[in-house]
Amino acid sequence: MLAPVTPGIFTMYTCGPTVYDYAHVGNFRAFLTYDVLKRVLLYCNYTVSHVCNLTDVDDKIIQRANEQALQDVTELTRKFEGCFMADLAALNIVKADRYPRATQHIPEMMDMILELATKGLAYETADGSWYFATQQQPGYGTQLVQLSYDDMQQTERGESAGKQHFADFCLWKAFKEGVDRTDMAWESDKIQLGRPGWHLECSAMARKFFGSETIDLHGGGVDLKFPHHENEIAQSEGCLPPGQSFCNCWFHNGFVNVDNEKMSKSLGNFLTLRTACPTADDVRAYRYLVVSSQYRNPLAFTPQAMSAAKNAVKRIDKIKAELEKAIAQSDNVAGVGQASSELAVSAVPKAMNNFKAAILDDLAMPRAAACLFALVNAAEGEFKRVAKQGDSDISLAVGTDAASAAGLDIAGLTAILEAMQEMDQIFGIFYQVPLGEGDSAEAANSSVPLEIPATVMDLVAQRTAAKDAKNWELADSFRVQITELGFSVKDVKGGDPVVSRKEEQ
Repeated sequence: MLAPVTPGIFTMYTCGPTVYDYAHVGNFRAFLTYDVLKRVLLYCNYTVSHVCNLTDVDDKIIQRANEQALQDVTELTRKFEGCFMADLAALNIVKADRYPRATQHIPEMMDMILELATKGLAYETADGSWYFATQQQPGYGTQLVQLSYDDMQQTERGESAGKQHFADFCLWKAFKEGVDRTDMAWESDKIQLGRPGWHLECSAMARKFFGSETIDLHGGGVDLKFPHHENEIAQSEGCLPPGQSFCNCWFHNGFVNVDNEKMSKSLGNFLTLRTACPTADDVRAYRYLVVSSQYRNPLAFTPQAMSAAKNAVKRIDKIKAELEKAIAQSDNVAGVGQASSELAVSAVPKAMNNFKAAILDDLAMPRAAACLFALVNAAEGEFKRVAKQGDSDISLAVGTDAASAAGLDIAGLTAILEAMQEMDQIFGIFYQVPLGEGDSAEAANSSVPLEIPATVMDLVAQRTAAKDAKNWELADSFRVQITELGFSVKDVKGGDPVVSRKEEQ
């Protein structure tokens, strides 16, 4: 039975994006998996302290910035941070409490390296790079995978020739003239100019926000088990007291496949949310497709799968609208709702009990979706019964005698609607996708989700940083610039600022 270290509060660290490009729909399966787990914990009345990192220093970032001849790497990273946040909103993903940038926690990473060194778990090479001494860490590579050194091939991959063992991984990459950038390099009195290794970033930021306590939950794609998460464990437990675990429960989602291949940028078969889901209906369908799947299994992203998901959402929307209409009309029609409520005392409790059992059984969301459709089927059956008895259309008009004579089970239909809304605390499909570039509110269900220009998101990020530094004058100047570009920013207590076009206010 999963239980938090601190009663009532789950700590959760999840691996975020590397912000040099749009995240693709395969990436968003991970973020939607985090979302489902988080919603289940909240549904069970737990508090969730959630940190999701932003990797804003990386080989790919430097390469892309150089390709674009950017003077400042943050021109690139802030742009795609903004795009990522917009996509999270489009998918109705509950935001993490914090999205720390790796570049904001370089001192903590340096401290961790030096602490590991004092324990004989890290060493410096002649060029100023630092490596983790895997052979000094008992059980390295065996917690999430069963690593076999015999099956591993020694590859340098441009790493330092001073590595003591081919399995040792980089904690700190020494600066290389003509290759690296000065705006992506740091140094201290004990660590030479360079930048952190990817694995170290997550360990240091998890430690920063959760201290030395064991984390309850840590998630990511199945491809992160090794080397990333095994290396995180090695680093983090290297700094913990002997015998203390870094994390109690790891959860890894399966790949999203296209033509039976993992979707990835390296394979060139990736689709961004904007290209794969150009309308609000598509975005909601993709959310439903992912959250109704078993998160551990591969998920095929095909036109057929998306069409089925879209049809499912349309059917759910239709019955929800009919329920709301019938219940609203019942207040105006004498006699409606006098039938005995078999739905309320039988069908709905059964569906809800099965739903709760499903979500608590390793997030068995296909079973949970079946429970949702059990309610849909029950409501449709009630409306068909009414239509047959009253020889009328299922869609009822306010005040008609047919509605009164039919004896709709309003108590049962009300229970169904309330149960569907309760289930949606997990599914998260009853929402309006943010408006796109079109101007009319009527276009909300057919327009491309609103993409805030990168320049605006950059100003919003700078304004937030200025406010955090209590530089109110500078923050106000950024607000003026945002306004001049046709947008407004509204602060939300305990959350991210909301950015919108001025005419939407």
